[in-house]
Amino acid sequence: MRILVTGGAGFIGSHFVRGVLSGGLTDLADVTVTVLDLFTYCGNPANLAPVTGDPRLRVVPGDIRDTGLLDRVVPGHDAVVHCAAESHVDRSIAGAGIFAGTNVLGTAELLEAALRHRVGRFVHVSTDEVYGSIDHGSWREDAPLAPNSPYAASKAGADLMALAFHRTHGLPVVVTRGSNTYGPYQYPEKLVPRFVTNLLDGRPVPLYGDGGNVRDWMHVDDHARGLALALRRGRAGRVYHLGGGTELTNRELTERLVDACGATWDSVRYVPDRQGHDRRYSLDTSVSREELGFVPATPFDTGLAETVLWYREHRSWWSGADPEVPVARVGLDSATPSATPFADGDRQ
Repeated sequence: MRILVTGGAGFIGSHFVRGVLSGGLTDLADVTVTVLDLFTYCGNPANLAPVTGDPRLRVVPGDIRDTGLLDRVVPGHDAVVHCAAESHVDRSIAGAGIFAGTNVLGTAELLEAALRHRVGRFVHVSTDEVYGSIDHGSWREDAPLAPNSPYAASKAGADLMALAFHRTHGLPVVVTRGSNTYGPYQYPEKLVPRFVTNLLDGRPVPLYGDGGNVRDWMHVDDHARGLALALRRGRAGRVYHLGGGTELTNRELTERLVDACGATWDSVRYVPDRQGHDRRYSLDTSVSREELGFVPATPFDTGLAETVLWYREHRSWWSGADPEVPVARVGLDSATPSATPFADGDRQ
């Protein structure tokens, strides 16, 4: 099987790629992988370093909105796993246009290319945030979409576009909606890596509002395994929920992170709440359990301890990151040959 992974140098995408090529995702065998990534601020070549020398890996720098590039890269692939996205809520509040451009228009371009070149399976990776907030119970897959942030709205638009391509054109699309994901290689603008890196450096951490917002947490190992199951076993036109089964308030999570990093609560600074901040997310994962056999395998306390240890031992990976600074999208160099593998780990 030949798989094209968009955003394959990002957090979840690179984990999926490393899992496929290392044999860690046992549902996928005899696979070659093409990574298509624009290498923006959170698409890091170092995320692929453990598999750089694998002859089954090809890395292509480029934008999913580049139709000509897609027509050179997509042909010959059996499946697309579409992880590429602008994903940080705070950045979407500061500037929504790039989120609409990448997440909606980019997804549409990729779907068109998959249709033109007869791709056999298209896994669209989405988020629980498309449903908005839920006070009690859990969202089922047929719940109406009610996004409250520009990021969530752009992902909801992408979801609907992907499902429309299945209904209109018969493209074999599967949509996954995952809960909050944590683990190694996550750029430190998201809560877990930002708090961990700040605390390890002796800096304060910002806790929104009263800290009572509730999220379900899933280790990236489980998320990647869920994508592999959706790719192999998911039914075309279906939505599958991937969750970790550990609901915590942000305050409860912060307490665990402070303790894991050997800090004290004096490091915590309450800050004004985020605009439009959803109070609680929760996914009903019974369909994924029954149809895909998906059950999260990483206990939260174990996964969190291993994550903190990874950031402690890989300071060089994150020490130059500055999540406070908006970063402009990297432009494409028209002279860069497409569909060409990088040599010796040099992807710039």
